[in-house]
Amino acid sequence: MTSTVPASLTRTAEGSALQAVLLDMDGTLVDSEGFWWDAEVEVFKTLGHVLDESWRDVVVGGPMTRSAGFLIEATGADITLAELTVLLNDTFEERIGLGVPLMPGAQRLLAELAAHEVPTALVSASHRRIIDRVLTSLGPENFALTVAGDEVPRTKPNPDPYLLAARGLGVDPARCAVVEDTATGVAAAEAAGCKVVAVPSVAPIAAAPGRTVVGSLEDVDLVFLRDLMTQR
Repeated sequence: MTSTVPASLTRTAEGSALQAVLLDMDGTLVDSEGFWWDAEVEVFKTLGHVLDESWRDVVVGGPMTRSAGFLIEATGADITLAELTVLLNDTFEERIGLGVPLMPGAQRLLAELAAHEVPTALVSASHRRIIDRVLTSLGPENFALTVAGDEVPRTKPNPDPYLLAARGLGVDPARCAVVEDTATGVAAAEAAGCKVVAVPSVAPIAAAPGRTVVGSLEDVDLVFLRDLMTQR
């Protein structure tokens, strides 16, 4: 999948200030955060190290470079960042080889957005090879474009991925609703000027101005997302 689409192919949701919906992947649409942690535990076990469970909250939702770099420093493992990145991606891809479960409400939300022709993008810190594999479970037809963490100079928590997605869809970031599950992703979306719905997966996320926190994607539908645009 490409990370950009011609502006002529995009549409605005009629009757609403909402122009597009931008969705995170791991922990938001698919129940994969546990897969990532298990992959990290497995890889470091082969390197002779045991990961502390408390580190899970540190690495969740972050870009591969940050998470892998932290684990190398924390364990003192004798491996380069580039080598570890390959091992982690290989191990994770193997674990999701038979598919990855969707989060409750994800399939219904994607179907609703598609039915109403709301421009929708997948914006993830995961690498392109991982996104393309997970898309077989999510349905690539549900997204006008996808943005991977290894396709931007600065990934989450920087705003670049969400700014790129909005630009690719030809929409104003301030009129985009973003759904995220981690503080890292929320920070990226808010820095891009988007309205944010947080659905915490591993670590709690506090409510804040311009940010709405819900317990599940089951609480999110198109009416809910359109209403976000009217909130101050």
